[in-house]
Amino acid sequence: MAVNEDYNSLVRGIGSLDFSIDSIPGKLLLTGDEAFPVLASPGKHVLIAASKYGKGRIVVLSHEEFLNAPQFMDFLINAVSWLKPSSQVVIGVNGNMSHLEHTLSASGQKVEKISGLKKDIGVLCMDGYSDSQAQEIVSFVKEGGGLLIGAQAWSWAQCHRQDNVLSQFPGNKITSPAGIYFTGHPAERGNYEVTENIPWCPIYKEVNFSADFKQLMQGVSNLDISGPNLPSELLLHGPLTFSIGLTNTNQCFFGGAYYGRGRVVVGTHEGNLCKPELKTFLLNAISWLDMGRQGKIGVLPTLANFANVLKTEGLQTVVSNLVPGLSVYCCTSYSADEAEKIQQFVAEGGGLLIAGHAWYWSYSNSDVVSQYPGNKVLNKLGISILERQATQGIYQVLDPQAEATTYHFPRAVCQLLDYLKTRAELTPPLSNWQFKLNQDVANFMKLPASPLISSLQEELVQLAHCCSIPNVSKQCPVKSCTKDAFMMCLAQDVSCVDRLQDLDCDGVPCEPPVTVEIDATNPDFDAWRSTGLYLPPRKTATLVFPASAVGKGLQVQVGCHSDDLSSAEKFCRAPVVIRKKDVDDEKVSISCVWGGLLYVIVKAKSQLGNVQISVQGAELAPMFIKGKTDNSSWVKKIRNYPSPWAELITENVILTVPSDVIRSLEDPDALMSIWDKMMEAITDLASIPKKFSRPERFVTDVQLSLGSIHF
Repeated sequence: MAVNEDYNSLVRGIGSLDFSIDSIPGKLLLTGDEAFPVLASPGKHVLIAASKYGKGRIVVLSHEEFLNAPQFMDFLINAVSWLKPSSQVVIGVNGNMSHLEHTLSASGQKVEKISGLKKDIGVLCMDGYSDSQAQEIVSFVKEGGGLLIGAQAWSWAQCHRQDNVLSQFPGNKITSPAGIYFTGHPAERGNYEVTENIPWCPIYKEVNFSADFKQLMQGVSNLDISGPNLPSELLLHGPLTFSIGLTNTNQCFFGGAYYGRGRVVVGTHEGNLCKPELKTFLLNAISWLDMGRQGKIGVLPTLANFANVLKTEGLQTVVSNLVPGLSVYCCTSYSADEAEKIQQFVAEGGGLLIAGHAWYWSYSNSDVVSQYPGNKVLNKLGISILERQATQGIYQVLDPQAEATTYHFPRAVCQLLDYLKTRAELTPPLSNWQFKLNQDVANFMKLPASPLISSLQEELVQLAHCCSIPNVSKQCPVKSCTKDAFMMCLAQDVSCVDRLQDLDCDGVPCEPPVTVEIDATNPDFDAWRSTGLYLPPRKTATLVFPASAVGKGLQVQVGCHSDDLSSAEKFCRAPVVIRKKDVDDEKVSISCVWGGLLYVIVKAKSQLGNVQISVQGAELAPMFIKGKTDNSSWVKKIRNYPSPWAELITENVILTVPSDVIRSLEDPDALMSIWDKMMEAITDLASIPKKFSRPERFVTDVQLSLGSIHF
């Protein structure tokens, strides 16, 4: 990632930084997909951070005195060099920072002492206690300027106890669009080493949203999401997000967030915007998003009925796309055409009300978390719309005083990490959240990479590598709300972000690739095509497809046990043991912690004909195809292939069974002839053609999600 190069440029030659001087720093809080910590204390207090906004860059220190402290000068020289848009620009130093001026001048920089932002400078150095030029400075950075700023907000917060530090502290009006906030909490002091890599920064911060929640819920006793509009569920993963509406099973259907200088409210079905039972709440939401400006509200044309509701209430409303001059913008989540404009609008102080579901989109598309249009807008803001439907009903308003026992993913996952590191048993409320946490971690691991997201993802990856996966079986089941259950789920989630190392291959020559051919013409429903190959656990297979097959809906799948057991109270196997990956490039690499037979999924209506695929990293599995495999080859060689799973294939049926049960099978042809007769009898009984459009698959499993057999 380019951010690693940025980090290295900032800390080059710096061994440690001494924060033990008299000045008490304040904690910094980071959001968005550009901000990253440069130095954090052992207690994970961020003391220096950096980010990019538009074409420019910003470095933030947790106290203005550090900008003039001799022990920080080597770092500040690095910082200014990184901030400069070009080598010959003038560095403007605002305020009394004589030591910084002298040091920069001595290092060959062009330095000018200024009072406020001035034209023709490339980098501005300042403290964060005045917002008189806040918008001008934000625009300066957005157009390519560099900003070096220091401040602490904890003393300001003590003198302004009724004010919101995030939105009203002067420095935050300058730095927050880039995803860096000064908080009202003092940080620890000491002499801290600079780490080789970007330090880990927890996504959960103790932010009190009770005042926001009180405004949003004024006059509201419940949130009614019953009726014909089926809502999706939200994943709140940013540190400045909070739940507005939760089901009884902790599914979030309304969420809020701060982002930059602006605010966001997300609903999970646009039809609910005109629901009479939600009218008071939605008017409160518009007021909260407007932040007292009484400004103009823009409403997307497809939400014209909602615009009429607002006009009826006397609100200044226009039906339009996002245009200049709006205070609040209301839109759906079904398009990413305005994504960058919307993000900038919110970052610089706008309010966003966005609504839509993702479950219908997921029926014909994959990777909802990163590819769903609304998530291309919202992921950066700390919220994602999921494919799962939220349970409909009428839900009581949350108790803002019960925040500690109200489910919120950032808080819950950080608490869980602490528990797992100490190996303590889970206790309520964390143990009560375990099922929901398993689901949310799975989606979190699919989020696109960014410094903050990747930091927690890497923490979870390391946890998966350091902790052993429990042995689970029918004889030794695992209860769903336990650490063992979480570790099984985490192992799968980690493999799904391609971070499992192929640990057993170091220094071992790879076997030559195997070429397989699959029928990629499929007139009916999606079909699995067997490759006759098995991928061992934690190994990686690389498949090379012809260019003509790329982007045509093909998928690679590891594993045949596609039944998702996540809702079970106990597990006799891991709840999810397959892995799928789209063929969106000629070369596709895939791994799965559990291993499994290798398949290519051919989408319905595909007309690609026969496709040859080169596969490296997988091994041969026992596979008998009636009419193609002779019994002699089966007995002498094929049935002894080491894969733990085997397939017996005839025209209308495919049996997937443990290899142990076929090792002694002498005449698979006779066995499959019996199956042919059974399937033919079924076609006669149903009065349908003798040949199915695709073979029926039978997969033996140790546990099913429903009943004793199902399809």
